[in-house]
Amino acid sequence: MIGKIKGTLSEIAGNVGLIETPSGLSYQVYLTPVVLATKKTGQKIELYTYLQVRDDAFVLFGFETRREYELLVMLLTVSGVGPKTAFQVVSFSKFEELREAVRHNNVDYFTRVPGLGKKTSMKIILELSARLDSDFDLEKMFLSENDKTVIDALVSLGFKTGEAHATLSKIPRELGIEDKIKFALKTKKL
Repeated sequence: MIGKIKGTLSEIAGNVGLIETPSGLSYQVYLTPVVLATKKTGQKIELYTYLQVRDDAFVLFGFETRREYELLVMLLTVSGVGPKTAFQVVSFSKFEELREAVRHNNVDYFTRVPGLGKKTSMKIILELSARLDSDFDLEKMFLSENDKTVIDALVSLGFKTGEAHATLSKIPRELGIEDKIKFALKTKKL
């Protein structure tokens, strides 16, 4: 696996760059628009890379930051999204924008990426919402402010997030915040 390349950007053709390493070996790497806009031939370059192994070729995709690389890897977990599609999404997205698009089910954000249709965009939103759960709590979008407060209180009192949500669903809706917390604590002790 080639995880990172450091060398001189010797040639650029379209969105493909040729990076010559100090040993004299040159690698052909697909580059993001940000890299293409900020680097010129003859400049030193250091990229995180993803290696796609196909029957007919080895293809390298280069990223300026580790976060872009991690975003590509995360996109590859979506069924039907291959390295080229994931690279396109990374090339035209910033992590925070993508997370907000997933959070708000914004299909239009993804369909603006060249070559990405509505069906694949919807699949990305559906599958990434679960993967990004650690960055945001999708269920909190559908809870009242009082229920969010109860969940946060239960988590701070030692409940796991999933356990707090499960417990909340068993608590009578008409109770106030304090009573819901007391009810949850009583049921945990049982």
